[in-house]
Amino acid sequence: MTDWPDLSGRLEEGGHVLPVRVYYEDTDFTGIVYHGAYVRFFERARSDFLRLMGIHHKELAEGAHGNALAFAVRGMTLDFQKPARIDDILQVHTSLSEYRGARIKLDQLAYRGEELLVSAAVTVAVITNEGRPTRLPVKLSEKLARHAPDDLLDG
Repeated sequence: MTDWPDLSGRLEEGGHVLPVRVYYEDTDFTGIVYHGAYVRFFERARSDFLRLMGIHHKELAEGAHGNALAFAVRGMTLDFQKPARIDDILQVHTSLSEYRGARIKLDQLAYRGEELLVSAAVTVAVITNEGRPTRLPVKLSEKLARHAPDDLLDG
């Protein structure tokens, strides 16, 4: 079976939520989640957010919508507030905060229950195979725009 609807989390009003269980491999020698693990959690959540919108990395890379394209993280700022530990169940919330030209900005928050543990502000660029910034194809841009705050779109 290849279609597990819960595997990619879910789209909600204002964004996406992905559940993540903390495994031993995610922790350091103290049993606390290693800071780099959050980068992986956030990456998974961004990928699943796009996937559920109908924007697929593989299709972009293969040029299914014109030129071969990819997403590249241009910047990421993390704020660690509380630690997570092995076996915790986290919820990673992802929302689009800005979409302009080749730049996509997202806010990502990792919660344990109601407790905010880590927040991230992420800037992603849409790039060609040559590494040049470019806009998403119109069809994909429209899918992304459905999840953008109305006041932050430039068309």
